[in-house]
Order: sequence, then C-alpha cells, then structure tokens
Amino acid sequence: MHFNLPALVYIVCEAIRVLLAAIMKGTVSICCLLTLLLLQATAEVEEFDSVLRDRSHIDETLRLAAEEKAADYAAAIQKLRKIYHSSIKPMEQAYKYNELRQHEISAYPGRTLGDSATDGEITSKPMVLFLGPWSVGKSSMINYLLGLHDSPYQLYTGAEPTTSEFTVIMHGEKIRSVEGIVMAADSSRSFSPLEKFGQNFLEKLIGIEMPHKLLERVTFVDTPGIIENRKQQERGYPFNDVCQWFIDRADLIFVVFDPTKLDVGLELEMLFRQLKGRESQIRIILNKADNLATQDLMRVYGALFWSLAPLINVTEPPRVYVSSFWPYDYAPDTSRELFKREEISLLEDLNQVIENRMENKIAFIRQHAIRVRIHALLVDRYVQTFKEKMTFFSDPELVFQEIVDEPDKFYIFKSILAKTNVSKFDLPNRDAYRDFFGINPIANFKSLASQCSYIGGCLLDKIEKAITNELPALLSSINSGKQPGLSSCEVTGCGEKPKNRYRKN
Repeated sequence: MHFNLPALVYIVCEAIRVLLAAIMKGTVSICCLLTLLLLQATAEVEEFDSVLRDRSHIDETLRLAAEEKAADYAAAIQKLRKIYHSSIKPMEQAYKYNELRQHEISAYPGRTLGDSATDGEITSKPMVLFLGPWSVGKSSMINYLLGLHDSPYQLYTGAEPTTSEFTVIMHGEKIRSVEGIVMAADSSRSFSPLEKFGQNFLEKLIGIEMPHKLLERVTFVDTPGIIENRKQQERGYPFNDVCQWFIDRADLIFVVFDPTKLDVGLELEMLFRQLKGRESQIRIILNKADNLATQDLMRVYGALFWSLAPLINVTEPPRVYVSSFWPYDYAPDTSRELFKREEISLLEDLNQVIENRMENKIAFIRQHAIRVRIHALLVDRYVQTFKEKMTFFSDPELVFQEIVDEPDKFYIFKSILAKTNVSKFDLPNRDAYRDFFGINPIANFKSLASQCSYIGGCLLDKIEKAITNELPALLSSINSGKQPGLSSCEVTGCGEKPKNRYRKN
C-alpha cells in the first residue's frame, strides 16, 4: 500500500478548518458535519490517487518499440553453445568440476554455472532480482514497469506482508501461471537446479508467463519480504540458500527500502553478506520518496546510508535511486522533477543490462572456462605428485592423504602459478580439494597429457583455444555488428579479457 501523506494532511487540515467555521456559526450539527467531511475527504483522496502517471518514458528509455536483430542474437547463442559443448564441457566432465563446486563455499564468490551448464542457462534472458524488507514496494515496482496495474494478473500488493513465494515473471505466448515443480522439471528452463532445495520450497516457487515486450528481453524475480522476527526454520526451506542461488545468477539486483523500514536486523545483515562480491550488480532503491517533504527525505537518505555502511564494505558504494515506483502520480509539493530523473536513470541502467546481455553471457562463459581449466591443472598436478611419491612399498592411501592435507609441502598450487599463466587470485580454496578427493579417488583421473585423441585433439588445447581465441572473437563480432564467426584474432587481440561493466571478472 502506498499513501500520499502530504496530500492527505492537506485535505484533513482543510476539513478541520471548515468544521470549526461551521460549528462557530451553529448552522450544522457536529455529527452530521463530521460524516459529510469524512466522505468528502475520502472521495478527494480517491480522486487524487486515481490520477495515473504517464508511462511513455518507460517504453522510450527501454526502447521497447525498436526491433531486435533476433537472427544475429540467435546465431551468437548457437555459436556460444557450440563452443561450450565442444571445448569446455568435456573438460568439466573429465575432471568432475561440478562436484568441486558442491564442496566449495568461498573459493569463487559471485556468479557460477549450475550443477551442469544446461542449454537453458546459456540461452536464458538477463535476470533482475528484487530483494528487501516486506511491503516496501517490490511487487508494486514490477507491476509499474510492466503496466499491470488494475489488470487481472497484477502481482498482489498491500500494506501487510503479501509475497510469500519466489515469483518468476517471464515471457510466454499467453498468460498463465507455472507451478514450481513444473519449472524445476523442465530442462529447457534454467530452474532445474532448484530441486535440491526440497519440495517445500518448490511449493513456494511460482512462475508467471505473459506476452510483453520487456519480458522478451529480461526476466523479473520477486522475492518474499524480509521479516526480522521470523526464524529460518519457520519458512520450511533454506531461505538464505535459495536467495544465494538467485543472487549468483542475477544480472541486476534491486535492494528496495522505504522511509519506514531502514533498520537492519540479522536476516538483512545475512542478505548483504551473501551479496559480497556482487557490488557491481547491486542498486539500492529508496522507494515511496514522495511520502516525505524534501527536508525529511534528506534525513532519511542519510539514515539509510548510516544503516547500510557497515554492511557494504567497498570503496565505491552502490548507486542509490530515490523515487516512487508505482502507477499513480507523485504527491503534490514534492520533488517531482528529481523523482522523474531518478526513474529514468534507473531505466537506463536496466537497459544497459539488456543491451549488453550477449556480451555478459560470453564473458561469463569465458570466466567459467578459466575456472574449469585451473581445476583441471590442479587435479593433474595432484595426479603427477602422487605418481612421483609412490614407491613399491608405499601405502597409496597414506601417500595421497599427506598430499591432500599438506599441498603446500609438495608445491601443488605454487607449481601451477610458476608454470602457467594463472593468477594467484584465481586459485580455488585448498580445503575444497580435501572434500573433493574424499569422494573422488585419485585413481579415477588421468593426467592431462593422456587426455588427447587423434580425432578430437587434446582437452587442454581445446579449452585454451576457447579462452584465448574463440570467445574473444565471438565477443568482437557482437561488438562490431558482424555476423558471429570464429575469425582470427588479428582485430581483437586474443587473450585480452573482455571488459564488462556489470560483471566482476
């Protein structure tokens, strides 16, 4: 629920003035006059709230009327899928990279592929995630951006906590809702990994499909509001783990507040801890700003930064947008022009994510390929060290246990840095390999030198070619507007890491 308090205060003051004048004249009874004035004030408030805001700037800023080059985009996606399946996935499977991810908590903060990089994840649209306390206007903001106000399929909003599900709003040929169990079972979507959070969560997951120009280019995810007095077990599923899954896959994260909910509790603190490493994707929104006078708004803005400062420990804080994101007109005597400019700036931010979605996806797949390559090099080094230390009288289990427990003693990680062009900041957590080899015996892996075939070539050569040649060439073809193809690197300079405003590489 969203009230225009300045307008309401003005109406009430006028009602009191008329009431006092009438009582002094003695022309009307107090009870009758109170009833009439109350009805008049209610009618005026409803009349004021019925004035809808002009939405033409949304379509203009997001360029929804412009025709996309669907053929070029589809060709680039097809080429990216081919590179992944031919050059990256074989290395993943040979050295069981996805099992390392399950035991690796803090080695690679930020976005990762799911349990397996399905075509659904590669072809998925950019995801915009809405987080924040309850009843701050997250659902109202989605309704406003999509123009769903007063439609049968608008997201339900209210002053009380209303959203108890994770709601995914995506494009479809017709309007329909999709149950969470169906979304998780559909391999063509990117939500199948959500099954690991249990059936209780899938009952709290719902998808809404509708034909909309904006949803052809982006997917919105609305989340349950944070309620500080609710314990995790009361939700019936691992709420923070589910949030982390969506955070890792979001291209843009809107953390929404309103002037009445600026306090930071344990659950919100945990949420910002999960956002660590994703500062470039975070945008803070101070919603319902037209409820306050200018001086009060300045104080609330300062209080918001004061509350969030301990949680965002970065040199450059996230961008904060101050406006009122709902379909009704701004309250009178407020900073209308400021709110309008802030809204347009946010829409331009969103449009940048949409325009750069192909570049972001290529950069992400390249980043993933680098991590797979590093993992394969480390496993290969473990295999070589094990073979070197084994003698006829050695106990294989004791020898390998010593190598896993004390990798620095055998220069496992240092040798990778010395012999390859790997940054020390890209190396994974050493402890993750103790768990990894706990379920994957060393005998299950071959050395990289033996992972070659006469027809298919060597796995290491193929993934290095994808990292230094094929993916940069594909990125260059997108930026230059050419038809995607695996051309030479003379124009782009292979090996140069693609710069990306929204992705930390």
